[in-house]
Order: sequence, then C-alpha cells, then structure tokens
Amino acid sequence: MKSRDLINLGIPKEHLKAAIAAVTNARRGGAKAAEVRRTVRSLSIAPHEFVADPTFGELATLLINTPVATWRERETPAPWAKYGDDLDESAIRQLENACRLPVAVQGALMPDAHVGYGLPIGGVLATENAIIPYAVGVDIACRMKLTVLDTPVHAIKGEKERLIKAIESETRFGMGAQFRGRDRRDHEVLEEDTWSEGPVTKRLKDKAWAQLGTSGSGNHFVEFGTLELNSPDLGLEAGTYLALLSHSGSRGAGATVAGHYSKLARELHPELPKELQHLAWLDMDSEAGQEYWEAMNLMGRYAAANHEMIHRMVSKALGAKVLADVENHHNFAWKEIHDSKEVYVHRKGATPADEGVLGIIPGSMATPGYVVRGRGAAESLKSASHGAGRVMSRTKAKETVNWSKVKKSLAEKDITLLSAGVDEAPDVYKDIDEVMRAQTDLVDIVAKFSPKIVKMAPAGEPPED
Repeated sequence: MKSRDLINLGIPKEHLKAAIAAVTNARRGGAKAAEVRRTVRSLSIAPHEFVADPTFGELATLLINTPVATWRERETPAPWAKYGDDLDESAIRQLENACRLPVAVQGALMPDAHVGYGLPIGGVLATENAIIPYAVGVDIACRMKLTVLDTPVHAIKGEKERLIKAIESETRFGMGAQFRGRDRRDHEVLEEDTWSEGPVTKRLKDKAWAQLGTSGSGNHFVEFGTLELNSPDLGLEAGTYLALLSHSGSRGAGATVAGHYSKLARELHPELPKELQHLAWLDMDSEAGQEYWEAMNLMGRYAAANHEMIHRMVSKALGAKVLADVENHHNFAWKEIHDSKEVYVHRKGATPADEGVLGIIPGSMATPGYVVRGRGAAESLKSASHGAGRVMSRTKAKETVNWSKVKKSLAEKDITLLSAGVDEAPDVYKDIDEVMRAQTDLVDIVAKFSPKIVKMAPAGEPPED
C-alpha cells in the first residue's frame, strides 16, 4: 500500500512511516489487502478501538495523540476586485469565501461570473504554495482556438454543405464522443512519458487517444464564421475573413483527473466548513500537489492537441490554408509572479490577459465573439472574462426557453445551427457587448467573430463545462 493510498484512507502525512510499517506487518501475517484497507480506514475514524491491537496499536496511539486540524481563516480576507454590474450575488459570495482561505493571496471576479463549484465561473484566485483542484475546474484546460482560413468568405453561403460536411465528418460531439479504429487521431502528446508516470493518468491514455479531436458537450462547439479585422493585425491585412472557432477541453481524461484530486484535497482538509469544502487545496510541497500539477499540465497539453487536431482535420478536408491562429486556456492554474511574489493563479472560466497576450472571448451561437489583446491589469491578476456568462441555469432554460423562437431568430440572422440543446440558447447568456464594456481596462478588442454555421452536442447530452 502506497503513501497516497494511506492518505486517501485518512492517515496524516506525519504518520505515514508508522502506517506503512503496520500495513507491512499485517500483510506478512497473512492479512489480505482488502482486509488491511478496511482496518486502516476504520482505525483512522476510531483509533481508540485499536489501541490494544498488536499490529496497529502503535499507529492508533499516534493518531489519538495527534491534534485534530482546526479551521483557521485569514485574519482579514485577501483583497479582490470585481468587474461589471449586477453580478450574481451567489458568485460574489463564493469569491468572498475563497478569499478567506489561509492560502489565498488575491482574487478577482470577471463580468461573466456565475455560480460554480467552490470558485465561481469567472473567478480568479491567486494562492501561495497551494493549488485548488476545484478552482481549476472539472474540465481542466478548457480552451478556445480560432484559425483564419484562406477559403473565401462567400463559401459560407455558396459552399455551405461542404463546410457542414467538414465539421460533421472531422470531429465528434457529446460526453462519450470518440474516434474508433483507424479513424483515431495521432499526436505527439500521446507519446509523452508523463502519461505513465502519474497514478491517475497511467490508466487514461487510451481514453484520451480515442477522444483526441472531439468536442464534448455543454457549451462546447465548433463553428464557422466571419472575422472582421478593422486594421492590420494578427499578421493579416484589414478585411473580412472566413474563420473556424472551437471550444472544448481535456474531455474524459481531464474530468477523471479533476475528480480524483478534488476528492483527495477534501479528504486532506476535513476541517473546512461546508461552504469551503470545494476549495480544499493541495500543498505544492506534497506528493499529491506535485502529482496534480503534473497531471493538470499534461491535460493542458492534451487540450491544446485536441483543438489542433480539430482544426487540422477540418482545414485539410476543405483543402484550406491557415493564415493565422489564436488560442488560449481557461480552467487552469499558472505559476506567476504578482506583486513580487510567486503565486498559483487559478482562472476558472477566465482568460489570461497579460499585456500584449492574445485571447478569445466568445458570445453565444447568435452573438459575436472577440479576439482581444490583454492590457496586463494587476487588479484582475492579468485576467479577463472567458465568454458572455450564463444568466439562466440549464434546468430553467429547458423550462422557459421557446426553441421554435430561437430557431426562427437564428434563421433571420443567417445562422445555421446543426445541433444543440435548448440550454445553450442565446437567451441563457448575458449581452456579450455589455460584458466587453465592463472590461475595457482588461483587454482591447482586435477583431470580431460572427458565427454562421454552428455545431454543438445534441439535446439531452449532460454538460462537461
């Protein structure tokens, strides 16, 4: 039984040596692995019942004499800034709670903010020597990618069926979406040794391979549209171009990593009050913290490869040349220097916006998205929104949105919707232009993307976002 297993069973790090010795002696005495696991779990819950046990008595005594961890929040909450008006009060409370954590250094709330698990979507949090799995998010390294193609803009109408075929044949949508057999995509990210080095990722490589180049469910999409560039930038002349935009993440592999380490973090911090349990952290000088850091970064490279394959295969199907591309993560943590201190900046549904850094902030299936350039605002931890932000839950959307009216509105705007659920209708999102006006201190707009052919997971798919 490894140290990680013992921690998962409730053994404190300082008593791992004694626990390993006890487990070793029990196994030498003929006890089966499952029996030993049950004993260790019971011992961690009620150590006084094992004081007289010849094998586990010493460990039980150590646990009894170990002070119980207590919740100690910061004397004063970490400072934080918010952008935009009429922000969800529940999202504000979530960020306020996050700033109470003893590891919190600084926070920010983006104008697209809404409630999430632990940290709100649109929440940014800097921590010292700690990483919070739920502050990264379930869909680790969810990502935007835009490529500008040399295909003429008039192809959106004149060659619509060819564009539709390229999307539908070269990617897949839905929680279990994957490629099979010879259709599987190959990428050098699958050759990395990191897959086999991690206790969780070592069993995920085949799933990751099958899902490479797929688009997931929830708010994930692949769409063609027009990109309006009013002045030379991105290595392009001013003008209107045909572009491909995608939004997806690390798929099932990322969700598994998130689930494992979120659970582990909560088990390591039983002292946290109920409202903070999803903000349990992993110390970066611990084995678990380093494991998660390596796995998270691998999921980041995998998510980038996922988008690369979508764009590569769609442009290849069209025989198109890529003129320019822009991409960025959200749902990730970065090691950065802020106010002369090394911190881990969690951007859960927030776009990196350091000075000069390009990013993409989408609207909805019926509203524009924007290519932006960061301004490096210190108060926002050099961040911006990752989209328009929801104003309505998925359940409420299914109860109130008139899908027929949505389709009629899309048709009036010359937008072809190939598939989506009613919970992704335009009305469930904030006005993207209001969101952009609320963050003029954070980013400058470089170009405007208008969706024209949109594909999302079919109705009924559970969300991954």
